Amino acid sequence: MNIKKTDIILVGIILLTVVVTAVLYPRLPEKMASHWNAKGEVDGYMNKLTAVWLMPVIMIVIILTFKLLPKIDPRKENYKKFAPYYDGFIIVFCLFLLSVQYFMLLWNLGIKLSVNMFVAVAVGLLFFYIGILCEHAKRNWFVGIRTPWTLSSDIVWDKTHKIGGKLFKAAGLVAIAGAFFSDYIMYFILIPVICVSMFTLIYSYIGFKREKAQSPS
Repeated sequence: MNIKKTDIILVGIILLTVVVTAVLYPRLPEKMASHWNAKGEVDGYMNKLTAVWLMPVIMIVIILTFKLLPKIDPRKENYKKFAPYYDGFIIVFCLFLLSVQYFMLLWNLGIKLSVNMFVAVAVGLLFFYIGILCEHAKRNWFVGIRTPWTLSSDIVWDKTHKIGGKLFKAAGLVAIAGAFFSDYIMYFILIPVICVSMFTLIYSYIGFKREKAQSPS
């Protein structure tokens, strides 16, 4: 069996999550903070067993899901054209989940880091890589900016993803900048993403209509 470098990295991330969690488990409180509101205040708790092992389970499910998608996609051959970026996204997303796990563990051990600053940086970096992925993604049914018009044309797909990728990277930088305005962090995250989503939706529609108009009848 050919074991890819990506798979080794993903196994390493899972082990980092599980081992560190297991080592810290005895020191954690029985009732753990597990959710924070937009003001950075704790507004949700879980029992220790569920709180600490939920993320590793989610991580494994997500990895298996992303591994499955190229196998069931009717356009599975296109994944080979951007495989390094797709594999990179799986790694980046799992690192994002790992950082969430570590943040929760530290908080419940009494190390109260800034929730909003953490969210701004972590989400911003995730958005930035999504932009990189978009710039290289080829037409498929599961990954990328999937509108009726991008899914109907390789030309519209490519044009929309080139500009959409740049906009997602910009949205990531705006989200990171939100770390300096923690009271308004949700605006720095949600508004850019909504704007990018709306823009790419309209852009793909206009691009498709132009392509149709230029095509011979």
